[in-house]
Amino acid sequence: MAWPGLIGRWLGGLRHQREAAAIRRRAIPDDLWKRTLVRYPFLQRRDDPGASALRRLTSLFLDRKEFTTVGDLRLSDAMVVAIAAQAVLPVLRLGLHHYDGFVGIVVHADQVRAPREFTDDDGIVHTYEEVLAGEAVQGGPVMLSWRDVRAAGRAESGAYNVVIHEFAHLLDLALGEAGGQPRLPADLPAAEWRTVMACSFEDHCRRVAAGEPTAVDAYGAESLAEFFAVASEAFFVMPAEMKNEHPALYGMLVRCYLQDPVAEQALAKRRT
Repeated sequence: MAWPGLIGRWLGGLRHQREAAAIRRRAIPDDLWKRTLVRYPFLQRRDDPGASALRRLTSLFLDRKEFTTVGDLRLSDAMVVAIAAQAVLPVLRLGLHHYDGFVGIVVHADQVRAPREFTDDDGIVHTYEEVLAGEAVQGGPVMLSWRDVRAAGRAESGAYNVVIHEFAHLLDLALGEAGGQPRLPADLPAAEWRTVMACSFEDHCRRVAAGEPTAVDAYGAESLAEFFAVASEAFFVMPAEMKNEHPALYGMLVRCYLQDPVAEQALAKRRT
């Protein structure tokens, strides 16, 4: 009867050894990590001042993913650490396995124009170009504009964060087509999620239509999928403002992500 427990402990030890080796392979120098936290201050609002859990998961992410650039853009350690740290923030308490469905991350210097087409009700095909700062599709790769990645964390950028946005889409895609609902924990019923999301989305669309300033990016009025992505940006980057604007949604995202950035920010301030 002791065999299952012994096997479990053996597998756990083996996993720990593999993760420790991956962290050594992808160790982040102290100076680079400190500069990353300063450059992207919303990363500092963790439950420990040095963000050790975030740093550990960032190294594991770097060990599992492949970064490439397009054109003359040269990949640097600072770039990949900045992207990885922001990418793992949503799954800090959920686990990196949520990103197992892809490997590649393609970084462009700037936004790109992607060809698109749609067929109208009369069967006529229309083509156009869409300007993208990022894109996430099932199976990858994830595409990001470095100019937009760098914009995150600056006061003039508000809650804008293309990395969190695209990786929220990846979580949304876990159930198939993106519809604004990721995999939910057992204590968060899907019916409750849909009700709160629908009410919050309706309120957001009303604010946008009225021209009111919003903590959650106006682009969220496009669809429930986009609303979930921009709400996730605001949840991590401007949590106090987001909580004030959408308290019910904020509370639900706390249960979804198993994080409370407002509480963590208050704790960090008390420690300084």
